[in-house]
Amino acid sequence: MLIGFLSLVFLLGCSPTKKHVLVPENYRHYITWFNELDNELYPQHIPNDSAWDFLKGNIPLLDCPDTIIEQTYYYRWWTYRKHIRQTDDGFVLTEFLPEMGHAGEHNTIACALGHHIREGRWLQNRKIIEDYINFWYHGGGESKPSDHLFHYSNWLNHAVWEHYLLTGRKDFILRKLPAMIQTFERWEKNHSTEENLFWSYDVRDGMEESISGSRTEKNRRATISSYMYGQAMAISNTARLAGKQELAKEYENKADTIKKAINERLWDPYEKFYKVMFEDRSLSGARELHGYVPWYFNIPPEKRSPAWKQLLDPEGFYAPYGPTTAEQRHHEFSLKRAYESHKACRWDGPGWPYATSQTLTSMANLLNHYDQQIIDNYDYFRQLKIYSKSHKLETDTGTVPWIDESLNPYTGEWITRYRFEENNYNGWGTGGERGKPERGKAYNHSTYCDLIINGLIGVKPEKGEVVTVNPLIPEGTWDWFCLDRVPYHGGELTILWDKTGKRYGQGRGFRIYFDGREIYSASQIASVRIELPQNNE
Repeated sequence: MLIGFLSLVFLLGCSPTKKHVLVPENYRHYITWFNELDNELYPQHIPNDSAWDFLKGNIPLLDCPDTIIEQTYYYRWWTYRKHIRQTDDGFVLTEFLPEMGHAGEHNTIACALGHHIREGRWLQNRKIIEDYINFWYHGGGESKPSDHLFHYSNWLNHAVWEHYLLTGRKDFILRKLPAMIQTFERWEKNHSTEENLFWSYDVRDGMEESISGSRTEKNRRATISSYMYGQAMAISNTARLAGKQELAKEYENKADTIKKAINERLWDPYEKFYKVMFEDRSLSGARELHGYVPWYFNIPPEKRSPAWKQLLDPEGFYAPYGPTTAEQRHHEFSLKRAYESHKACRWDGPGWPYATSQTLTSMANLLNHYDQQIIDNYDYFRQLKIYSKSHKLETDTGTVPWIDESLNPYTGEWITRYRFEENNYNGWGTGGERGKPERGKAYNHSTYCDLIINGLIGVKPEKGEVVTVNPLIPEGTWDWFCLDRVPYHGGELTILWDKTGKRYGQGRGFRIYFDGREIYSASQIASVRIELPQNNE
């Protein structure tokens, strides 16, 4: 739960001597190193030789004493810009660098678009994500969503609402309202069930070959059902922003109905976990990591918080290189099949950054919005550290930063890459794209930077001229950190902690600046809600 809640008004006269605290050149060495390590086979809009110029002008800068977290933060921005593609339809984001047979126009895939928008919303250049949003909402015509949007379950409306909270661009999101409604209605028409839940084949949920999945049966899943709750609430919030109260209430009621169904029909009261419901209305016997997705949208009541014990349990999901996609105690849990199957993607045991980043976002929500004693900041920090540590690849010349597809949660080996190398990138799996060099390299299928900015440092965008900052850094862990140049409501935030005052020269303590003007200071890191200064102040 958010504690130590303060509402503070801007104080005149509190201003540092300069707008920015961190110097970009101090972090250039990361990008230089990543470029040196890279065999750039598929350059897109921003090739490696332009990466630093783009990143220094677009990303929030992070300075912290944890070298793994800091390195991974810059690495993930470096890989993210690889996927920015300029097209006749504006900017889009890709998931794979090589062209994929199952992708839509411009090599786009809808599965991870929620991750793409959540991560990319922190870029200074708003056009990139706004073009990408427009592509999905209007790819089938001026007010008709792209058909490929519905090939994979996703949470587009929710991601767009979260994007609005950060940018404050009311005019942009209001223009999306008709397409948001069409998006919801099409999912509702084709995937709703009589229990007020939503079904998906696991392959179309981005989680194929799972223990509780099927490629033929219409199983009710906590993933797509939670996404649809988020989609409905985004419409309700946007309608209310537009002054359309009846429409807002209609979609709030839809959301409440879905929420009730998830909590009543997908919760296993004996094993205390959200599970898949089969077509015969029985619940799966397996806990799977996607059972944490309801917390991504703050759906569960507080009394369900004990489910998070499974994330810390070695017989549940805990593993040295990140959570497993199925509980390890279950008899169908397997890593062997991932190494032996002709299927390239398996979700019956291996780790997947896609699900790990969903789980960590859900975990941060638990810490921010729930009064519970199961998970604390140390647990979040530990899981984030494990996730950071997984971003590596062992090569003949040493260890290099890496993000790929599926992961061996015990050794940190990238399973999909191992299988491709074992078969010389040929003849394994199905589909011609499976034999393409570096198929999963720099895989854009998860978040990381958002987990640092929104989760660990705790920048919580809000409607109106306010911001909440609730760092999840455990007390006594870091003596200093700074997150600088964070775009927010047309300005920039800086959040820093300096125990001695010697690191940044701004004085001792915890400080927050907006456009270079101090709006909060305290002797210790705190959870605060702050009113932003107005232009005339």
